[in-house]
Amino acid sequence: MKFLFVKVIIMAIFIHNIINFILFQTFPFHIIEDNIKRKHKKSQRMTTLENEEQISTQLLKKSKEEEIEIIIQYWLRTLKIKLGWIYDFDKLVVNYTARVFIFDTFRSSSKLLKTLNGHKMRLYSIDYSTFDDSQFICSGAADNTVRVWNIETNNQIQLCNEHSAWVYCVKFSSYYYHTNHRNVICSSSNNKNIRFWDFKHNQQLQAFNGHTDGVCGIEFSSFHGGRYLCSGSRDNTICTVWCVDISPLQNNNNYGDKSNSIGVIGGNGYTICSGSFDKTICLWDIETTKQLNVFKAHKHFVKSVKYGSNELLNTILSGANDKSVRLWDIRSSQEIQVFNGHKDWVYTVEYSPFVIKNSSEVVGGSSNVICSGSRDNTIRFWDIRSNKNELHVINGDKEDDGIYCLTFLQLQESKKSNDYRGYDINLCYGSSSQIRIWG
Repeated sequence: MKFLFVKVIIMAIFIHNIINFILFQTFPFHIIEDNIKRKHKKSQRMTTLENEEQISTQLLKKSKEEEIEIIIQYWLRTLKIKLGWIYDFDKLVVNYTARVFIFDTFRSSSKLLKTLNGHKMRLYSIDYSTFDDSQFICSGAADNTVRVWNIETNNQIQLCNEHSAWVYCVKFSSYYYHTNHRNVICSSSNNKNIRFWDFKHNQQLQAFNGHTDGVCGIEFSSFHGGRYLCSGSRDNTICTVWCVDISPLQNNNNYGDKSNSIGVIGGNGYTICSGSFDKTICLWDIETTKQLNVFKAHKHFVKSVKYGSNELLNTILSGANDKSVRLWDIRSSQEIQVFNGHKDWVYTVEYSPFVIKNSSEVVGGSSNVICSGSRDNTIRFWDIRSNKNELHVINGDKEDDGIYCLTFLQLQESKKSNDYRGYDINLCYGSSSQIRIWG
């Protein structure tokens, strides 16, 4: 009885830490991980060293939300609390650490909230991040500029016009922020180079000139906390460079003719995938640069590729000039679903955070909705479990002339404004010259 009481006390402390994390974002990951390792050495009831190493490897690969879930499961199993409500408790804790966003709520009540004006030509890329409790969007466009916007004030706060050609891709660097506390954007352009820019101090940090043609896509890998930057170019190469000294680490030059130019690139930890003008999608190992898989089914240029996460970790999403959206299984290299409905080229695809609540059990926030943006000026939402007609269509403004990039924002609500009407998730897209936010 005394032992059971001790277990309950331990569990109460654990729940208290989880709630502190949700409210204050200060969950002590390093303390928990150290405690786990110490407990393993002292208790024969714990898992074997091999299992612990596997869990440590998983922790490095998973996002913060997934880390929490893994740690929770590890604690529950290693403590061996033999209580009848253990499974229900698992579900309770997971619900604390992963929000569920119901698609029907967004579909029935969402509307255009904001329009950000500044670019003079088509937007090719947008990204979202938070620095020092402020929320920012960066954007790159065919007017050769990179712009930074403060979402809370709707103001453009910086303009970078160092590129001499179209800006194809922009990304915030979490590595620079966490290691040097600098607010840094990386951008790639049709003028063959990649630039790193501190937008807080309006200072260019570095430039990478390793490509011999336009750089269409860049992606920070979660490998070493975002220290690696991967880039895909029309010169038929994928390069991996250091974020710090910009010296090329690996160069993949397996392509033989110009028709195979790399169009887009997406990353997921230790691998990257590339979509090409040769209609294929290739999966690569970052460390060895070896080609792991090739996906063939698109009938025209591949314009967008994205990795899945959580339960969709082993999938890739793609959109192409054949007007289709396709979902792929990485393990089998097979096409899972094809979604047809767009009337023009598909420029951008994205996994959404939304769930279709048609099941009595929605645990862990498993998303089952994807979306796509097209030159037909629509954003379409699809159920990944079915290739039937789209779930919902957002029509762009008459001025938009196409949807060329999009992303989802989990905006922090302002107490001074009712603009967001309580929604946690907003959709942001780039068009002919505007950035628009729905929610």
